[in-house]
Amino acid sequence: MRLVILLLLSLLGGTAYAQQSPTYVVYFQEWSAAFDNPALSVIAEAAGWAKTHPDMIVQVVGSADPTGSRAANILLSELRAQVVVDQLAADGVNSQRIAQTGQGSVQFALTAQESRRVTVTFGTH
Repeated sequence: MRLVILLLLSLLGGTAYAQQSPTYVVYFQEWSAAFDNPALSVIAEAAGWAKTHPDMIVQVVGSADPTGSRAANILLSELRAQVVVDQLAADGVNSQRIAQTGQGSVQFALTAQESRRVTVTFGTH
């Protein structure tokens, strides 16, 4: 099952929202860096938020599940991060504002699907 989950902080208004930025998570299939339509929607939402907050840096971190070699998982996590960066740029985010990294394999709580992700967060300069 393809899972793409958009995680937004539940802070809806006022100063609390201004102090917190959302986290967007795109999940991938095993050994894949391909998007499905829900993934594109999540990335478009992240791009929209980034464009309305031009003073913030966009941080993109790719991950992989523990299956496979360390080297392969680092490369896959970097590729996943890169395709999300490319899509954010295509959706109008200035690539100079984006910092990316691939962290290789990460552990998961329930299913390996949780590890096959790219997380998009926001920070200050």
